[in-house]
Amino acid sequence: MNEQLKTFIQVAESGSFSKAAEKLFISSTAVMKQMNLLEKQAGVPLFIRTNHGVRLTEAGTAFNKDAAFMLQYFQEALIRMRQAAQANRLIIRVGTSILNPCKVLIDLWNGISDQYPNFKINIVYFEDDAHTLPTTYRTIGRQFDFIVGPFLTDNWKDYFRVLELGSYRFCFAVSRNHRLASKKTLTVKDLYGERLVVVNGGKSAVINDIRDFLIRNHPQIRIKDVPRLYELDVFNRCEESNTVMLTLEAWTDIHPSLVTIPSDLDFAIPYGLLYPLHPSEEVNQFLEIIIEMQCMHKNVKFNQ
Repeated sequence: MNEQLKTFIQVAESGSFSKAAEKLFISSTAVMKQMNLLEKQAGVPLFIRTNHGVRLTEAGTAFNKDAAFMLQYFQEALIRMRQAAQANRLIIRVGTSILNPCKVLIDLWNGISDQYPNFKINIVYFEDDAHTLPTTYRTIGRQFDFIVGPFLTDNWKDYFRVLELGSYRFCFAVSRNHRLASKKTLTVKDLYGERLVVVNGGKSAVINDIRDFLIRNHPQIRIKDVPRLYELDVFNRCEESNTVMLTLEAWTDIHPSLVTIPSDLDFAIPYGLLYPLHPSEEVNQFLEIIIEMQCMHKNVKFNQ
């Protein structure tokens, strides 16, 4: 009915099916079909058709006075309906960045979102900057409700909670010009004589274990400790200096000039959702959905 009203008003103003069609960006045939159907529904003719165009009948003139009002009322009703639906929607804000992309969660949610139409996800971008990232972690819940990423700090209990979704294996990243760049996998012994950058600004126990393992069992590798958080600048410096970097499989495509190669290191780090210490009711409901879905696959660990 909405389209019919729009078309009727335009035909009445234009005095022609073809002119109305041009203004509505539809075919003349579509205009005539709509008006024929409207007349059939009304039970009376609304137009007098001539070789020079169309004009309104008395019934059409009477209807034309109300058509604009009906159209406006219909559009206002649509707005009220959408506002009511929006009022019942639960907005979940998900942070995303280069090193903490939210794709894992979005892919997960897209598989079940049709079952929960009252939830809507808003994506909020933030910077992976060593100076601002600590504050970002401490203030989860202000700008966004979740961050998706690896658990690279062991101090998280003071600032946020975590829901583990899986784990990432450790890899080595090298410049595309490095002697090891063509290898499909790298053993620790392949790194003998090389300098290896180990980033551990988050004081991760797993990364400390890797560092201790390499120092104790493979002193032929020169460890370069970087007491900073992982950020893009670290990747840039490793590429420029032709230095090997300890990295994660999730960051394979982070830097176009670096090649990320699987390693034989038997270490992995958990990843999942970082969320506020005091989550809102909406966040709790969303978590319950994710936990239920993960429990069905027997693959979830809930840490509080």
